[in-house]
Amino acid sequence: MAAEWLAERFEAARPRLQRIAQRILGSVAESDDALQESWLRISRADTAGIANLEGWLTTVVARVCLDALKWRDSRREELTPDDPRRDTAAVGAGERPADEAVLAESIGVALLILLDALPPAERVAFVLHDIFDVPFADVAASVGRTPDAARQLASRARRRVRGASAGRDAATQRPDELVRAFLTASRAGNFSALLALLDPGATLRADAAVMAMDGAAYWRNDGLQAGIVGADAVARTFSKRASAAQPVLIDGRPGAVWAHKGEVLVAFRFRIADDRIMAIDLVADQAAIAQSVIER
Repeated sequence: MAAEWLAERFEAARPRLQRIAQRILGSVAESDDALQESWLRISRADTAGIANLEGWLTTVVARVCLDALKWRDSRREELTPDDPRRDTAAVGAGERPADEAVLAESIGVALLILLDALPPAERVAFVLHDIFDVPFADVAASVGRTPDAARQLASRARRRVRGASAGRDAATQRPDELVRAFLTASRAGNFSALLALLDPGATLRADAAVMAMDGAAYWRNDGLQAGIVGADAVARTFSKRASAAQPVLIDGRPGAVWAHKGEVLVAFRFRIADDRIMAIDLVADQAAIAQSVIER
């Protein structure tokens, strides 16, 4: 009977717990995994002495999410830049692209990218307190700190988010900010944000010069020259890539370049419409680059 009662209480709290996990992790697939792991821990725990069950359930889920963030960061640090498993540190197996895009839209692409830049404990503290109004005593239990320390974590996160987002509320409405957001999401392996920034029918193509530079090996896709079609495929190709690309204006339009010792080796040409990236062309042909006006 006690087990059934606990299961009923958990199911009743699931919608809120799911929202918390999604905002902490920024992924539908990972939040599903986090709730499954949380239930395993909850079902095995002794709840007899717990006065505030809802607060305790939130704490368990937040701890699982914090562990997931730490694992994600450690995995990225352990793997070399060219290791193909780097993407799996950010893109979970069984991820549902449509759901991930909806999540990014609901959170806001700009906020999702900013949250990804926060250290794990700051991210958890900020989401719990500033988004879900969880008391600092419960936040402290979730991050393993004192209430004062938890307050400082949330405060630091708040300053980072406000400082980085100042004047950038329309990030997805301005082409230059859209490109910058895309590059940031690419470096971070933020699959949800990449999807939200791309048009569903987005394309990615590379010229012969890119392919001659072992482009297929770097991007891990032999279809680059023929063209990759669809937001899902383009997002997966870009996830944890373009780490050295810098935003520029190419012929007066927002784009990016990869340069070495001052020489532009690859130009990233973006075509944008209706606040979405429609196409990305990778150009390494030096004659074509020389004819372009590139402004830093």
